[in-house]
Amino acid sequence: MSGSDAAALREELRRLCVRHRVPGAQLAVHHAGVTVTVEHGVRSLADGDPVTALTAFPVGSVTKVFTAVLTLVLIEDGELGLDEPLAAHLPGFGVGEKVTVRQLLSHTAGLASAVAEPEPGAAYTRSHWLREHTREGDLVHSPGTVFSYSNAGYVVAGALVEKVTGMDWREAVGAIVLEPLGIEPSFVTGRPAASARPVAAGHTVRHGRDRIVAVPEQALHPVEDPDGGLAVSAADLVAFAGLLADAGRAAAPLGPATVAEMCRDQLGGVRAGPAGMADGWGLGLARYTDGAGRDRYGHDGTLDGVSCHLRFDPADGTAVALTTNANTGAQLWDELSEHLAGAGLPAGNGTGTAALFAAPEAPPPDDCLGTYVNGPTTLTVERASDGLLRLASEGSPAYALTCRTGGFSLHDLDGGPALFVGRFLCDAATGRTDGLQFSGRLACRVRQADG
Repeated sequence: MSGSDAAALREELRRLCVRHRVPGAQLAVHHAGVTVTVEHGVRSLADGDPVTALTAFPVGSVTKVFTAVLTLVLIEDGELGLDEPLAAHLPGFGVGEKVTVRQLLSHTAGLASAVAEPEPGAAYTRSHWLREHTREGDLVHSPGTVFSYSNAGYVVAGALVEKVTGMDWREAVGAIVLEPLGIEPSFVTGRPAASARPVAAGHTVRHGRDRIVAVPEQALHPVEDPDGGLAVSAADLVAFAGLLADAGRAAAPLGPATVAEMCRDQLGGVRAGPAGMADGWGLGLARYTDGAGRDRYGHDGTLDGVSCHLRFDPADGTAVALTTNANTGAQLWDELSEHLAGAGLPAGNGTGTAALFAAPEAPPPDDCLGTYVNGPTTLTVERASDGLLRLASEGSPAYALTCRTGGFSLHDLDGGPALFVGRFLCDAATGRTDGLQFSGRLACRVRQADG
């Protein structure tokens, strides 16, 4: 890429940060053997320090790709089998006789989406969590039957890495994946590790209130490090993607056959796929199909007031990463994707997700009102006094719900663009609504005893 390309990317990033009120961002693009990184803005509105190429951003669920790679390294080393039950390796894993590594990494293990956490600061390990929250009754669905995005599944994968390697997950991800790339990680949970890298703070943009509110600290508990605790830069993310795209070279942690399996869609035969998230799912990697029918791979990550995105094409090694420190970074990514896709770069959220966002409004299912449950998360679909539908979650603000052909979209109550999409699921035998998917997370309908 030329200097003029970098200048154009920098100006586009600046324009979109202003438009979407994002305090700071990084954009890294690797194409034709050259990496270009551009930055804009500040790490935090509280101190005004500028974002640089070295600034680490909390990358949320992009961490899962690193945990997937760690787990697959153990499979390549012969320590684990991709399809063997995990009971022998994790005695504290209550459903270990039924669940495999493949199911954990492809979000088909049946575990809850959210992780039931102790109070912040409580002494609590992943082993404690396994014993308390992975029993038969904790399953949302039978393993291997449905895609349901699960943070809990990656907590289990992290515990598995620790059990087999004898290292803490942070030590393992550093020694096996990050240090060979020269990446110095930071983490957003618990006691910060010794690191000279500055970390960007999150910010929440309040639509309709002309406010940007800083997030003092991330609320994630250390037990969730393997599913969302990592902080790195956009340049680090494209370097990591480069190892996957160029599997087999000396520094790559995985061989070509394993990376091919990571990218292969694992969801054939399941009842419901990742509606509203991607077009398919491999082992730790989402699959996104663009308008020309090309498959790209990657992951998105959000935490309080941050939004990060990674896409790469294993065929030619092209990679794109965006890190932002505002909740509106997701909308910035949507708009930036049009610019990147026009240049032939991997971007976007897949054709299926785009179709749901753009679908025309439609009447809601007659029986969609009610309560839906996924582990510790309870969702309620209700009709408000103005006659419009709301989706409410315990302890969280409600969203306005608009039904569309094939699904629904969710908006902040005080306005702004559609933030998420999902769909209601219908029981094939009864024709009744028996679940909903909200950003790929399955919540099962709770019916009254007489229902």
